[in-house]
Amino acid sequence: MTRIDPLAFLGEQLKEFRAAGTYQRLRELQGPCEPISIYDGKELINLASNNYLGLANHPKLKEAAIDAVRKFGAGTGAVRTISGTLEMHMELERRIAAFKHVEACVVFQSGFTANAGTVSAVLGKDDHVISDELNHASIIDGCRLSRAKIHVFRHADAAGAEEKLAALDGVPGRRLLITDGVFSMDGDIGPLPALVEVAEKYGAIMMIDDAHSSGVLGRNGRGTVDHFHLHGRVDIQVGTLSKAVGVLGGYVCGSRDFIEYLYHRARPFLFSTSHPPAVTAACLAAFDLLESEPERIEALWANTRYFKEQLARLGFNTGRSETPITPIMVGEASAAHAFSKALFEEGLFATGIGFPTVPQGKARIRTIVTATHTREHLDKALEILARVAKRMGIL
Repeated sequence: MTRIDPLAFLGEQLKEFRAAGTYQRLRELQGPCEPISIYDGKELINLASNNYLGLANHPKLKEAAIDAVRKFGAGTGAVRTISGTLEMHMELERRIAAFKHVEACVVFQSGFTANAGTVSAVLGKDDHVISDELNHASIIDGCRLSRAKIHVFRHADAAGAEEKLAALDGVPGRRLLITDGVFSMDGDIGPLPALVEVAEKYGAIMMIDDAHSSGVLGRNGRGTVDHFHLHGRVDIQVGTLSKAVGVLGGYVCGSRDFIEYLYHRARPFLFSTSHPPAVTAACLAAFDLLESEPERIEALWANTRYFKEQLARLGFNTGRSETPITPIMVGEASAAHAFSKALFEEGLFATGIGFPTVPQGKARIRTIVTATHTREHLDKALEILARVAKRMGIL
């Protein structure tokens, strides 16, 4: 008897992706993540990574990781709540809490699990989430997992968020108001001061995902709360260890009781093996550098300003970006992916982003400059972008 493949429909879906020009093959990084990186055997200017400060291949992080492996081995052998908590795990959490000026911190295996695990632990089916329409997928999934009622407000619209909260006046349940600090596809900064005012007015829990703000905004990269001088007014702060910090993981900051509660109820924390010693030690080394080398952030912003100015001079539409995340708006997903492929062939790695990551008709090339790009790198990237865009009729 011939077995019918129950997953055959997935192959048909892939054919549709190819026909629509939206199929993407994974590029293989063959060496360290640097301003000039090797992908699929080809040396390229890399404008596709989240390595904002150039820490992913920093000698001090590598030395810390190697030393930790020699002392503690490759893995921990258990989840944190059983026997997998190393002294350095607690040291990292204390270090991040002090850095963020909060009582306590818990580290998760990824930024995604930090968001999803936190929202689903704090809220239940009788509660309410008021969420920006462009919030990250990990926030959306956390909201769904919590089974709370989800109320979406227009992007970056504090008045819209207030309308949602006002409509819930007298309705039972807790309220959580949540926003990204920096939005990962558009590069704009969330209106945190206005949202904090709204949250306080209606007694809502205020939560921010600072994944793309950590190491980028605020003093020494302390994030959006520090950038806007809102310490003590944001109840839950989520950050990442896998972007500007250069390693892997996510963290959640807040009050001591809140963090202790997550130790007991955040499912990704409870059911995932703890970070390997190498990862934890490298993260600690990264925070040393954030404190001791603020010039890295200054270089990041100098490169960002220059790159944006030159893109505007060339006539590219970069949307509402205010940060190193700088989209080049294209329109249709097939055109964005074709543009990205042509750039790759010319020596520039910049990823095409289309639906469902961004709305239909708003596909773009997403570029991110880093502190370690030189002016020569950026000028060459700009020359390639302009030449290919003109050839393809994008400019």
